[in-house]
Amino acid sequence: MEKFYFAPLEGISGYVYRKAYEHYFGGIDKYFIPFIKPNQKGKLSSREKNDILPMHNQGMCAIPQILTNSAEDFIKTAERLGEYGYGGSQSESGMSVKNRGEQRKRGWILAEPDRLNAFLEELFEKTPIRISVKTRIGKESPEEWIRLLEIYNQYPMEELIIHPRIQTDFYKNTPNLEMFEYAVKNSKNPLCYNGDICTKEEYEIICNCFQEVPSVMIGRGILKNPGLVRKIRQGIPVEKDRIRAFHDELYREYQEVLFGEKTVLFKMKELWFYMAPLFTQYEKYAKKIKKSRKVETV
Repeated sequence: MEKFYFAPLEGISGYVYRKAYEHYFGGIDKYFIPFIKPNQKGKLSSREKNDILPMHNQGMCAIPQILTNSAEDFIKTAERLGEYGYGGSQSESGMSVKNRGEQRKRGWILAEPDRLNAFLEELFEKTPIRISVKTRIGKESPEEWIRLLEIYNQYPMEELIIHPRIQTDFYKNTPNLEMFEYAVKNSKNPLCYNGDICTKEEYEIICNCFQEVPSVMIGRGILKNPGLVRKIRQGIPVEKDRIRAFHDELYREYQEVLFGEKTVLFKMKELWFYMAPLFTQYEKYAKKIKKSRKVETV
């Protein structure tokens, strides 16, 4: 696997995080932007607009994701993204079928293969942009994957990004590598592996199992250890000074763009929820951060 993708985590990996991460760590071939959720008026929220603004994504390949169960809304949103420069020869729009929460928008798409097929057919017929699809292997059973892959194989995707769990797993249990292997053998689209890569050793296991797969997507593993990709690619262990500089830049930027100390504190608590185990004997400090009511007490 030669390419690394940064999975989006809504509320955390927005443009402020991505910019700071790219500055201090880099090594990411594609950053996937947290979901854009089309509304009836076709407008982007302030969060969505800030996330996709070219000025907030300079020097990186940033991929918008559209979350909707309406082909019409997807197409309108894709056209809107085109106004910001997405969809041309140097970029693509991502359509995610990652299914959890928001049952009306996400739950049906894996549970109703015929509707999924009709949805994709309309997208690929009416949308000129390149489309990548991020999916789980089913809603309630891995056996659903056989039919789902048959549907995906009908469409010329930029990539099929597979998180080999079913929807009802959420992040429990372990990725179903048997079903991912089935995709490797039978998919007509380029594949990307996503799921439970938090260490170099876990990455190497996936690489050894699926040497023909060119890319891997990592989300929580990077949040837990921002130096993970540097360690995988260059053998450089995580550096405390670099983590500190990254942390301090995030704090300064959040102070600039967020309203109120409590909002900034909440963002930093999210950061430390993931990063705290990087440090030895972290439990006492993580507990203090979690309980803090003011920045000065952290």
